[in-house]
Amino acid sequence: MRVVILDSTEDIGAYGAGVILDGVRRGRIHTLGVATGSSPLAIYRALADQWIPALAQLKAFALDEYVGLPADDPRSYRSVIQQEVTDKLRLDPANVHVPNGCAADLDAECERYEAAMAEAGGVDLQLLGIGRNGHIGFNEPSSSLSSRTRPKTLMAATRRDNARFFPDPGDVPRHCLTQGLGTILDAAEVLLVAQGSAKAPAVRAALEGPLSSMCPASVLQLHRRATVVLDEEAAQHLALREYYLDTGRNPIEGMRA
Repeated sequence: MRVVILDSTEDIGAYGAGVILDGVRRGRIHTLGVATGSSPLAIYRALADQWIPALAQLKAFALDEYVGLPADDPRSYRSVIQQEVTDKLRLDPANVHVPNGCAADLDAECERYEAAMAEAGGVDLQLLGIGRNGHIGFNEPSSSLSSRTRPKTLMAATRRDNARFFPDPGDVPRHCLTQGLGTILDAAEVLLVAQGSAKAPAVRAALEGPLSSMCPASVLQLHRRATVVLDEEAAQHLALREYYLDTGRNPIEGMRA
C-alpha cells in the first residue's frame, strides 16, 4: 500500500480529488465506488469545487445501505449520496447505484447488485473510510476475506458510532447490505481515507498488523493498487510513520513502497 500522511482535512480532500480527476482525465476512471460517513466528504467537496464536465459521465456504486430505511429517508445512504455525490458532481441519477435495503428478497438484491457492477465493467476506483473496529463498508470483524455483497448484522459498537445521525439511538438499524471484502478487492484501485485519533488503532492494525478477519481493512494488504491517505492524528500509532512520510513525499518511492 502507498501511505500518504497530510496535515489537514482540506489537504486530504485536495489529494483525493486530484487522484480522481487525474484518473478521469486520463480515461482510467469511469466507475467510482462511493462511501458515506465523514471521511470522504472533503474529497466530494473538492471535486465539486474543481468540477469538470467529464465528472458528470461517471457511474457510481455505493458501498452499503441500511436495511429497512426507505430510499427517501434522509438517514438512508441513498439520500446521503444524492446530497453529497450525485447533486454536487452533477451525476445522472440513473448512473448512481445503491443497494435496495427494502427489497423483499435481500439475497436476490445482493446478487442483482453484484451483477450490475459487473455489467458496468467493475469499479475503477473505490473510496473507503475505516471504522474504529477496522471495518470497511459494513464488513464487521470476522467477515470473510473473500465475501461478496450480502446482508450483515451491525455490531453494537458500529451502531453506537452511527447513533449521532439518529434522534434516538434505538432507531439505528441493526442490519445492512454491504459490498463484501472480496467485492472491494475487485476494484482496480482503492483509496482509503482516515482522520482523527479515534481511527489510529484501526489504521495501525490495517496497515501494519497481520492479515486478519478481526481487522477487515487489513485485507487491503492484498490489493495491488491501494492508497491510504491519513492526517497526523490517524497516523500517530504507525511504527513506520517516518518511513511513510519520506516515501509519501516522493511519488515513485511511494508507489514502490
